Amino acid sequence: MSAELTREEIARYSRHLIMPEVTIEGQRRLKRGSVLLVGAGGLGSPAALYLAAAGVGRIGILDFDVVDESNLQRQVLHDTSWVGKPKLESARARLTALNPHVTIETHATSLNADNALEILVNYDVVVDGTDNFETRYLTNDACYLLKKPNVYGSIFRFEGQASVFWPDRGPCYRCLYPEPPPPGLVPSCAEGGVLGILPGVVGGIQATEALKILLGIGEPLVGRLLLYDALAMSFEELKLRRDPKCPLCGENPTIRELQDYVAFCGVGRGEDAEAVEEISAGELKSRMDAGDALEVIDVRDPHEWAICRIPGTRLVPLGSLGEHLHEFDSSKTYVMHCKSGVRSAKAIAQLRRAGFRRLLNLRGGVLAWSREVDPSVPTY
Repeated sequence: MSAELTREEIARYSRHLIMPEVTIEGQRRLKRGSVLLVGAGGLGSPAALYLAAAGVGRIGILDFDVVDESNLQRQVLHDTSWVGKPKLESARARLTALNPHVTIETHATSLNADNALEILVNYDVVVDGTDNFETRYLTNDACYLLKKPNVYGSIFRFEGQASVFWPDRGPCYRCLYPEPPPPGLVPSCAEGGVLGILPGVVGGIQATEALKILLGIGEPLVGRLLLYDALAMSFEELKLRRDPKCPLCGENPTIRELQDYVAFCGVGRGEDAEAVEEISAGELKSRMDAGDALEVIDVRDPHEWAICRIPGTRLVPLGSLGEHLHEFDSSKTYVMHCKSGVRSAKAIAQLRRAGFRRLLNLRGGVLAWSREVDPSVPTY
């Protein structure tokens, strides 16, 4: 791709060109530049839109998911017509319509230790829009090994954070979070929710940092963690320092190649997931119809119960489960359920510690009940 700007591009980017910090040479740098977005979801959506609009010449998007109706409250890259179709196809169509002068490259895969270095090496900047710890650690380590700046963002409910982890210029993600939290301790956005506009703010910050890096202007968020609270409408900045004991960027590094990040983050293991006996939604319906002696306990929060419920279940929110232990009977069989099965597994672990043994976890939670048994039950 030629770095020279066409007449059409000069007209399109004119508000950039008249800025002394950018000028026509800066716009040429953007056109020569490349950014990889890891994820086309809540954070990747606004970041992709603004990077494409700004004229970044080559934008890579890595994602393997399809557009779900529940995405549309925040993932503004997609629209209703794309529900059920790959996010990459939706992203390509939207970004090309927004700016036909940029090249969109798609990677229909999950990022893993086998492909990360091969994919990331081809881009100047990486924007981390992932929603799980194993991919965040993988992205961090791959960027460090390749000496690529990693623009980090994270969101949950009303709060977000952003930083730039740039090898040899500041700390890395492992300096901030040396160890991942125990599995299930930190709920996902699917479990805890997120204000729809929050990823727009944080994703916009990530796009800003990526543009600053490509342009070589301003002060990037290296060594700084920006915290955003939407409810208080406040920003706070924390200073970050490189950890001399960091196994990746410290004084005596031990990580010299990519690891098994699923094992490192303990996914699928831990006390809450240990030997949990599951029951499918179809099997539960059959046993309920047959009059089997079992009680179904919903451990979601009351506001979720108000959205939808499985008929005949009892609400005992996970946060108050300990206060209701005296109401449980060790001779009974209990089927625990939540939205998707994560919180109910934690409830089972808590009941086991209290001495209860006849416990089943509804595989897939109320979402599975709606999908497999009763489609009239709303999903969220």
